[in-house]
Amino acid sequence: MTDLTTLALLELHGSLADPTLESMNFLNEVAGRHPGALSLAAGRPYEEFFEIADLHRYLERYQRYLTEEQGLTPEQARRAFFQYGRTKGIIHELVARNLAVDERITADPESIVITVGCQEAMFLVLRALRRDERDVVLAVAPTYVGLTGAAKLVDLPVRTVPGGPGGVDLDELAATVRRARAEGLRPRACYLLADHSNPSGLSLDLATRRALLELAEREDLLLLEDNPYGVFATDPDNRPPTLKALDTRGRVVYLGSYAKTGLPGARVGFVVADQLVAAADGSRSLLADELAKLKSMLTVNTAPIAQAVIAGKLLEHGGSLVKANEREIALYRENLARLLAGLAAAFPPGRGVTWNTPSGGFFLVVDVPFEVDDALLETSARDYGLLWTPMHHFTDAPQARRQLRLSVSLLTPEQVTEGLRRLTRLIEDRLG
Repeated sequence: MTDLTTLALLELHGSLADPTLESMNFLNEVAGRHPGALSLAAGRPYEEFFEIADLHRYLERYQRYLTEEQGLTPEQARRAFFQYGRTKGIIHELVARNLAVDERITADPESIVITVGCQEAMFLVLRALRRDERDVVLAVAPTYVGLTGAAKLVDLPVRTVPGGPGGVDLDELAATVRRARAEGLRPRACYLLADHSNPSGLSLDLATRRALLELAEREDLLLLEDNPYGVFATDPDNRPPTLKALDTRGRVVYLGSYAKTGLPGARVGFVVADQLVAAADGSRSLLADELAKLKSMLTVNTAPIAQAVIAGKLLEHGGSLVKANEREIALYRENLARLLAGLAAAFPPGRGVTWNTPSGGFFLVVDVPFEVDDALLETSARDYGLLWTPMHHFTDAPQARRQLRLSVSLLTPEQVTEGLRRLTRLIEDRLG
């Protein structure tokens, strides 16, 4: 071993020494050391509804679509499954249909790039927006660690904007944009989740959505709307429209994922990038086409087999993932209600323990009057058999050191009740 070449970490890309890139690995390692612990940490969808037989049925459904509805020959359909496929993806028309059915988004299929999870979509957009050292991206805090990690990989500094109880502080967002420009920087975009945000669980109301779009137009700013949890509203029939559905000026780049609604193992995401890009010679292209250039040198394409599985699920449910996830929506609604009721029963006002009340999704945040760090998580997993996520992994705001994120997605209602019992013991012991 001593004869092997040794590389100095300081001589590799700076992101490799950044603790942000360790967050996901750390949480997975804690879970690996304590496999018997209940997880109120994991943001994964409920697993017990998955069936191997579904995969075969979805593939067969997509094959019938290609031959019976698209008019492909059997040989052409076979090639669609087994060959690389085009860089922008092969299910873009079905994704556009899904967006129209579930999200009231009208998207040109050619403005869609199918990606390897939403993480690649974020990376491609940030890579395209980062021209030089003057560029920065804004993010509503607390923010998804995958965004900050992707930004570090492309050397794009992140400036955070407070979320606050309304989901985003619009005055502070405008002030952050202006401060950055006064410093000679170029704020290229602001990243946020308008629906059931990870990690806060907060959503923007309709008035805030409209005001945010007006601000983006006024300040000449793109909005990167990430929406993996929108269909999991407590009341799915009365969801507010997405920012992209409200967008009439091309201010929103829409980031999507089928990890929560389709199948996480497929690793299929997408980006709707319908903005126009003007070249020096006067020609114009879709931003999606520019992102496809980057993708061709990063992952070449997204696995057609994975795309076919998602396509089959979409086709089987008329293009609606709300319909496809009826059982999941009901489960998450029950789990969230059970968790909120249990917290209220265990910690009446005056105990110093508070929490927010999301309108759906996977997550909520609990505030406690003591330090919440990685050491406490280790203690919780080892001594109480419970996993959760310290909020300091999502923001460096001081209050995050006394907050923890809970997720309701992976457990049965009975396991949520047991998890709450273990959490109550942990907090009670800390409160003394």
